[in-house]
Amino acid sequence: MKWFLTLAALMLMTLGTVSAQEMPGMDASPMDAAYFPNRAAFRAFADTDAQKMAMQPVMKVVYSRPQKKGRDIFGDLISYGDVWRAGANESTEITFFEDVVVGDTKVKAGRYTLYTVPGEDEWEVMINTDLDGWGAYAYSADNNVATITVPSMETEDTVEAFTIMFEEVEDGAHLIMAWDDTMVRVPFKTWSM
Repeated sequence: MKWFLTLAALMLMTLGTVSAQEMPGMDASPMDAAYFPNRAAFRAFADTDAQKMAMQPVMKVVYSRPQKKGRDIFGDLISYGDVWRAGANESTEITFFEDVVVGDTKVKAGRYTLYTVPGEDEWEVMINTDLDGWGAYAYSADNNVATITVPSMETEDTVEAFTIMFEEVEDGAHLIMAWDDTMVRVPFKTWSM
């Protein structure tokens, strides 16, 4: 009986601790993910094995989505010429499920970070091996595995929340980054070893 009372008391103390736990609120820049092909996350719902194989992921980006909130973004909040994590909070991560080509550089399948240096007319985009960092504080150019410069363009409409998505093209995909009134397309091609 003494053992039972001791166990009951421990359970009640644990229950009190769990119910007193405060959960964090929603982050102002929620995390999101983009896949190529775009519906790759839904491949388990494919009707046939062929459809499932066609939906196997090639690339996935995990990033946080800061909001414009009436601010001027590029050239103000995000300074031209400075390394930016392409999002908010943790450094943006890109996973290649197969080998790809970025610009003229072959990149092996694996998990990387995606950094940018926005400019008025063009952006430098870097694929880097620094993982699990906050912002661009851990960024080291020595760890870049690929770098490409792409032109920036004006969006048709203002993009309130920073967005990353993929656009399928004939020989691969363009990774699109858009926020405020600015957009860039980064070309990726698939590469078989």
